[in-house]
Amino acid sequence: MIEFYRIVKPKEKIRLDKYLYKAGLGISRSQIQRLVEAQKVLVNDKPAKPHTPLVPGDKVIVNYKKPERFKVESENIPLDIVYEDQHIIVVNKPPGMVTHPAPGNLHGTLVNALLYHCELSWQTDRTRPGVLHRLDKDTSGLLVFAKSDPALLKLAHQVETHKLKRKYLAFAWGKFELNEGTIDAPIGRHAIERKQMAVTPLASRRSITYFKVIQKFRYITYLKLKLETGRTHQIRVHLAHLNHPVVGDLTYNGRKRPLGVPENEFYEIMSIMPRQALHAAQLGFEHPIHKKSVELDTPLPQDMQKLLDWLNHR
Repeated sequence: MIEFYRIVKPKEKIRLDKYLYKAGLGISRSQIQRLVEAQKVLVNDKPAKPHTPLVPGDKVIVNYKKPERFKVESENIPLDIVYEDQHIIVVNKPPGMVTHPAPGNLHGTLVNALLYHCELSWQTDRTRPGVLHRLDKDTSGLLVFAKSDPALLKLAHQVETHKLKRKYLAFAWGKFELNEGTIDAPIGRHAIERKQMAVTPLASRRSITYFKVIQKFRYITYLKLKLETGRTHQIRVHLAHLNHPVVGDLTYNGRKRPLGVPENEFYEIMSIMPRQALHAAQLGFEHPIHKKSVELDTPLPQDMQKLLDWLNHR
C-alpha cells in the first residue's frame, strides 16, 4: 500500500480528480474515481468527492495499491482501418476484442494490434498508448487513437469537453412509447455488484443519452443513440434502467427472456446475437492538427445485420 501526500501549490486551483490525474499517480481516471468512492482520498483529513475544488494549501492524501507494471507488446493482428494520417488512426473494432491491455489480459487487444501497425503516443500512459476513449469488449465500432503527442493532448481536450461526437446503433428489448427522447440519469458503481454500473444517486456522475427510434418490431426496437457524456457502460445501463435492455447483454438482463416473447424465437435471437447488440457507428471530431471536421461512419457488423434481416422477415 502506498500513501500519496501533497500540499496543493500556490496559485493552483483545480478539481480533485483532475489534480490527481495530473499528479503522477500512474492510474487512470476511472481508477481515481473508484478510490474516491472507497473514501481512500482525503482532503484536509476528510473524505472528498471527485469534483471537490482544491485551493492552495489544501492537504491531499491518497492510500492506494500501485498497479503492476507490464510491458505492452506489439502483435500482428489484422485491423479494419477507417482513417489514418501521421497524427491519428481510426479503426473499426470487432466484437470480442478488448481495447487495451490490463493486468490479466495483456495480449490480443486493439492496442497490441495497433503497435504492430504504427507508432502511438505514449504521452500520458505507459500501458494505454494513444487511447482516448474505449468500447466494451463485446461492443463493436469506431475508435480514434493518437499517433502523435500533440494529437493526444488536443483530442483528449475534445473528449473532456464532450466535443468528440459518438453515435451508436442498438437493438433493445420491447417497444418504446416515444420515438425519440433523452435519458438523463446519474450513473455510479453498483452498490453490491462492484463490476457493474447502475443508475444511482450515490457516488454517481450526471449521464445523458439521446435516443431515436429507427424501426419498431414485435418484441424489439432498433435505435440510434448519441452520447452527451461517456460513462462506463452508459448506453447499456440507461436502456436497462428503462426496462429496455440491449438485446444479448449478459450483464444487464439482455439475455433474459422478456414476458411475451415466445421461447423458440427468443433462443433463435440469442443464437444470432451472442453478444450485446450495440455498435459505435459514427464518430465526429475536429482534426487535432488540421482543424478540419472529421465525420466517419461504418455499417452494421455481420451479426447485427443478420438480426435486422431476421426481424424484417418475421
